[in-house]
Amino acid sequence: MTIPAYHNVSVISDEEAFILKRAQPWDILSSAVVGGGWTRARVILARHVSKGYHHPYPDVDLRAFAQERGIEEPFVGLMTAVYLHRIQVINVQEHDSRLTLVMTAGFSNATSAGLTPYWHPPSFTPGTINLIFLIDGHLSPPAMVNAVITATEAKTDTLRSWGLQTRQGHPATGTSTDSVVIACTGRGAPLPYAGPVTVIGNMIARAVRVGLERVRSPEG
Repeated sequence: MTIPAYHNVSVISDEEAFILKRAQPWDILSSAVVGGGWTRARVILARHVSKGYHHPYPDVDLRAFAQERGIEEPFVGLMTAVYLHRIQVINVQEHDSRLTLVMTAGFSNATSAGLTPYWHPPSFTPGTINLIFLIDGHLSPPAMVNAVITATEAKTDTLRSWGLQTRQGHPATGTSTDSVVIACTGRGAPLPYAGPVTVIGNMIARAVRVGLERVRSPEG
């Protein structure tokens, strides 16, 4: 996995995990298993787990795994059943705006929001679409929320264009455990919005569509 030099990110990648580490912390909004919500962190970790993975406390398990890998500081952590050689890295630049999307995507756990039956208690299930955006810019907090919406719209529209269905036969909108990470360097003037007709929002949506199409293709 190659991340452009302007992100100033070191990458450790093997069969068990990939770890992105930056000298200065990112401003991060995410739905990650560990470190979700608003945070500042220098490390983003994605761990590969088996398709049969089941743990009552995946956050505890992931923290223990991170410690085994020498991560002692706060981090943002995700899990995926996708083999890590299938990671997709999409770089988009428009004028002075630059971003990288690191994506892992599996579709075996497809769901349709509001139609797929819920279960209790909720748990982590492999078959997840993880979207990690490294944005070389300064998104305001509302814009970071906006970015999550824009990325989700692009993801859902792409899945529907494929005709992907859930086990119940409904058009898929995602999977039950999709995660999004918006990580910003904070450089530049604050951007108040990240909707689909903003420059940064358009870049986010394009990256999602390109990444998903790569995963779907035989060569992806």
